[in-house]
Amino acid sequence: MRRSQFIVPAMVFVFTCWLIGCCAANADGTLAAPGEGSETVHDSTASPRPPFSWDRVPLYMHIRKATDFTPEELDYLGGFPLITLEKTTGSRTHGSTEAGSLAAAKAIKSVNEDACVLYYRNVMCNYSGYKTNDGLRDIPGAFLQGKDGNRKLHRGVREIYDLSNPDVRRWWVDHCVEMANHDEIDGIFLDGNIKAFEPAFLRAEIGAERKQEVADGYFLMMQDLKDRIPANKMLLANVIRARLTDSGLDTMRYFDGSYLEGIESQANGLTRVEYLAKGVDAVQKAARQGKIIAMSIGLGDAALTGLKIDDSRKKVVRGANIQPRLEYCLALFLICAEKYSYFLPHDGYSVNNKDSAVWLTKFPEYDKPLGPPKGPAVKDGTTYTREFESASVFLDIETQTAKITWKETR
Repeated sequence: MRRSQFIVPAMVFVFTCWLIGCCAANADGTLAAPGEGSETVHDSTASPRPPFSWDRVPLYMHIRKATDFTPEELDYLGGFPLITLEKTTGSRTHGSTEAGSLAAAKAIKSVNEDACVLYYRNVMCNYSGYKTNDGLRDIPGAFLQGKDGNRKLHRGVREIYDLSNPDVRRWWVDHCVEMANHDEIDGIFLDGNIKAFEPAFLRAEIGAERKQEVADGYFLMMQDLKDRIPANKMLLANVIRARLTDSGLDTMRYFDGSYLEGIESQANGLTRVEYLAKGVDAVQKAARQGKIIAMSIGLGDAALTGLKIDDSRKKVVRGANIQPRLEYCLALFLICAEKYSYFLPHDGYSVNNKDSAVWLTKFPEYDKPLGPPKGPAVKDGTTYTREFESASVFLDIETQTAKITWKETR
């Protein structure tokens, strides 16, 4: 047998094994990423990063407003090193989310040229207000369809992309790359990731086989985006979730960091405390690898229903005492934080018509000297402690209590 006759069948066998691995499911039924379980760690030091300092609590902002931001709002936004402009930003003023986001990013950078501004894209849900949506008219089968013919599969009001369709994936990545090439945009924020590979999402509507095809398409799309995004632009994804076998850490290889949503949720048979402890561990691991962490955490009472994929919370009443909750949230962040970790306590992302009770608020904790951590957090049962140069942190996730002792500075 010639050497080439042996090599070709061997290559086919190897590729077949890889392909089977791509379609595998985790032990808990979660749809697996190609190569899941790999020990390879992305070299985050080679990727761009937002400004960072331990001098004060490092902050994140995630916001949407359908009209232009006022001078007062821009001055406020200029104080955040990392900002995501949500869907619909500026769309009422400028005619589309694309144009509105570019205008908002440019305005923010006129106040703080070092601010890192991300453009929002959902990997699954077809939100209106985007000019690029016009291109979907030329893509047959762009949306998933239920067994009953229903195409409004997201809460009964909007379509969901069929990521098994290569034309849809190409259209989606093309737009992200186009927007990332603007000087005003420092990267892409990717939302809805968990919907792509959580097997329970849409399983009843489209069946397990079609859902697996969507998951496979998602991972192909993320690899394509990673390959094509400009080297000086960031990818931040809503992807770390304790409900996943490895909490989503393997999927982080596609991204420069993770936004955190629902770290206090409860799913897959875990108790509230077990779920949170697993989430804390995952965030700590990702942060120590140099990944960007944007911890978004609601100040209102939880109002989760269904699969608990999205972090739903009640609105904060103006004048309510939110200090205990704020201190708990901040302590949770500080237990996890490493360089390039950022904190956002909020009561919703919309600031249209004074939707938020804490918008434009600068909590006193933001002005307190923090200093770098003296080491990692120490875990003892359900409690965590950690020392910073100018603060001592105590957190108990069982009793949901915390204490931050700020040290006096001269």
